[in-house]
Amino acid sequence: MLVSKSGPDAAGRAALRLLMERLPGVSVMDGAMSVEPPASSDFPILRSATIIEGTALRAIRVPDYAAQATSGFGAFLDGTQKVQIVGHYDGTPIVIGTVSAAVRIRVNRRMTTWGHQPPRVERKIYLPLRYLPALAEIGEVRPELKQGDWQIVDTSTADRNGEYPSQHPAVLLERATRAVDQQREQLEDGLAEAWCARGEAPLYIDGGISRSASVASSSCAVGVIKSHRTLYVEGDALRIVLGLRSGERSSIFRVSPRSRSSVLSWYLRLRSADGRDALWGLVRVEVAECDRPSERADEISRWVMAETTPLSLPDGRWDKMAYGVRDCEEFLRAIS
Repeated sequence: MLVSKSGPDAAGRAALRLLMERLPGVSVMDGAMSVEPPASSDFPILRSATIIEGTALRAIRVPDYAAQATSGFGAFLDGTQKVQIVGHYDGTPIVIGTVSAAVRIRVNRRMTTWGHQPPRVERKIYLPLRYLPALAEIGEVRPELKQGDWQIVDTSTADRNGEYPSQHPAVLLERATRAVDQQREQLEDGLAEAWCARGEAPLYIDGGISRSASVASSSCAVGVIKSHRTLYVEGDALRIVLGLRSGERSSIFRVSPRSRSSVLSWYLRLRSADGRDALWGLVRVEVAECDRPSERADEISRWVMAETTPLSLPDGRWDKMAYGVRDCEEFLRAIS
């Protein structure tokens, strides 16, 4: 969905000049249209999971969470993305995607950028080369072409069934936005892997940890998921999770996504949902398989709850947002 309109920045203007050399018929838009990050292509679903703490899922009060004044997290990882339509060619959208990711560490209660891996920012042009005759020869030689500081990413490649996407502009735009989303995930995974390889301190990751095998198996990585497109509960277990009170977690279960690594997980209520939506203040935590998982879940839950202060205002997601993650986002907006 288009959400805002503004003129392209210097990088965007440079990309347009590059394209106009090869595509003289490019129609440049008065202002670059920004596009929301893509929603998951999966329908909201309930999915059962294997309970590993007891025989049935139940609500568990996190011990001593009210008295926990400090957190064991040493750093925070998050990424951002921006998708802009800067022009059209015969109705085909010309998309510029900017992705970034960073690890921010806490030193003497101040946030600073991790020195071993600098923040990563990448800008690419996303085009369906199959439907651009002037670029067809380039596309046949290399689906991704390095041109100066820009890389052209082909969004018209065949899917697993060998089928090419429709030439419908909305289909091509969706292809581009999902490709940008995947690029952001790659940047985040690279930084997470670098952090876990050094094993300096527990890392709070905004999102899941199962995409990377090395991250999913690291005791340093803790993933905190704020959205719940998939709920890993059914029947009575769903009622229990939605009814969690502030400071309660669910029993631990195992999440084993297809083509991803298995991790341990549980739901945690950060703030009371009284008078609000049932998912208000609810997060799902992921960690690597470990000994004494109950003790680990209680410890990590206390840390995650400790990160809810100070409030991440004025962010609209303050009910689930850790202040350290918001710091990452603010930092990345300033440099990308």
